[in-house]
Amino acid sequence: MEKWMVSAKKADFNAIAKTFGIDPVIARLIRNRDIVGEEAIEAYLHGTLSDIPSPHLLKDIDKAALILQDKIRAGARIRILGDYDIDGVTATFILKKALKRLGARVDAYIPDRILDGYGIHEPLVRKAVSDGIDTLLTCDNGIAARGEIGLAKDNGMTVIVTDHHEIPFTEENGTKTYILPPADAIVDPKQPDCPYPFEGICGAVVAFKLMQVLYGRMGEDTGLLEEFVEIAAIATVGDVMDLAGENRILVKEGLRRLNETKNTGLRALIAACGLGEKPMTSYHIGFVIGPCINASGRLKTAEKALALLECEDAEKAAILAEELRELNEERKRLTDEAREEAYRLIDETPLKEDRVLVVFLPSCHESIAGIVAGRIREKYNKPVFVLTRGEKSAKGSGRSIESYSMYEEMNRCSHLLIQFGGHPMAAGLSIREEDIDAFRKELNDNCRLTEEDLTEKILIDVPMPLSYVTKELIRQLALLEPFGKGNPKPVFACRNVHLFDERVVGSARRTLKMKLRDENGRSFEAVYFGDPMEMLAFLEGRDTVNITYYPEINTWNHVENIQFVITNVC
Repeated sequence: MEKWMVSAKKADFNAIAKTFGIDPVIARLIRNRDIVGEEAIEAYLHGTLSDIPSPHLLKDIDKAALILQDKIRAGARIRILGDYDIDGVTATFILKKALKRLGARVDAYIPDRILDGYGIHEPLVRKAVSDGIDTLLTCDNGIAARGEIGLAKDNGMTVIVTDHHEIPFTEENGTKTYILPPADAIVDPKQPDCPYPFEGICGAVVAFKLMQVLYGRMGEDTGLLEEFVEIAAIATVGDVMDLAGENRILVKEGLRRLNETKNTGLRALIAACGLGEKPMTSYHIGFVIGPCINASGRLKTAEKALALLECEDAEKAAILAEELRELNEERKRLTDEAREEAYRLIDETPLKEDRVLVVFLPSCHESIAGIVAGRIREKYNKPVFVLTRGEKSAKGSGRSIESYSMYEEMNRCSHLLIQFGGHPMAAGLSIREEDIDAFRKELNDNCRLTEEDLTEKILIDVPMPLSYVTKELIRQLALLEPFGKGNPKPVFACRNVHLFDERVVGSARRTLKMKLRDENGRSFEAVYFGDPMEMLAFLEGRDTVNITYYPEINTWNHVENIQFVITNVC
């Protein structure tokens, strides 16, 4: 059952509107996102890359740059160890291309999800030793690889860690002791003594900042790194970082550049996905472009996605892009099958009583466990772990809700886990199959979530009559973009709306078009993108409903009309 709530944050909306030349509704939406004070509002509306904090504030970043400078000048062999998701692939691309431009002897290896697993493993270290590698440079991983980095150091290698994941810790009597790997330099904004003012950046952004410092140190033109802004933006959205602070500025600027990208591979992927004529938005990254890049590491090898970003031949890029698109279609099919199996298990077994769901799907492809976990969380509004059968152990991913820190709760069960890591909202793990039931029991025994925590909340920004919406207001809503985690699309609401003339449209029959009539008798066009049959069943016998909505301008035959996208009804 949903709980609808209206945001009640206070401010002088008329004064803000007058100062910044915006509608008072826009002023209220900005306040609802906790943007307070003229300086913060100005940065939110008009922030530029020059407003992003100096990369030198990141702990160890100057040390890491100095080490790389010395290694490049000495001709030492450097190996980048990345990750198979969108953040790891893009971070690897940034580091490899930027270092090669400086003349570095550098190669890169992205672990295979199935064969290698996440992050640094002992065989990868031993392979680097046998290959004569002098320096290991991680990206989007490494912060939890204490033993493996210790092995690299024992074999005489230099190790630089660039990561953005949570720092492992032990906890005793409420006191946390953080455990860092014995690397020569660690660049991770989540280190407790790191002075960087915004810890919510992704791994590709950390890599980008390291290259900015290195180029500055070596007297190179940092403008040569501008091509990576759009890459870092893709990683930020694709890795579901909060679109707040510098992330929002970076993504806003990256999207603008992506519309006219010079990267041959990205141009090919945009075309393959049918987006060539559309202005790029965070939605296109998160739900179209990003999943194609991720599909490579999920079902094949992420080397294919890296090859696309590196490709400078248009014909080869088109072939690679189409392969990624097809892989993503296959990923969608596998996800649908696993999701339905998970729903059946939860609904027909005692799992449905748990506050933390641990779902074992032996035949599910381990690469889609995180996606399936996300779907389950959306349906049941509970923290979810989806585990699959691997060669040596069960593996899986977790997705959480705001009131449950997944990483901390896994720490409390670490004695049952072979390996784990992640964030408060998402995590990955491996576990012996025989320990799955104990893991499920311990998570639920430790769980302090209340019924209130588990009730899905629809936060309404502005209760607003449909007749208030104008084309000018809709155009001003664009000032709030890009939307995503940490900067959600505004939610408006209207009571006592009559819905009529409903019809299911679209080749997949997944869209419901209809008309709305408000209390004043005015009619409007509307569309609903959820399950049409569920909506029609809900509407049957009801004269009026309350709705949440988002207004858009729909252009057809060069004629613009206001259209309301309905998101919830009650």
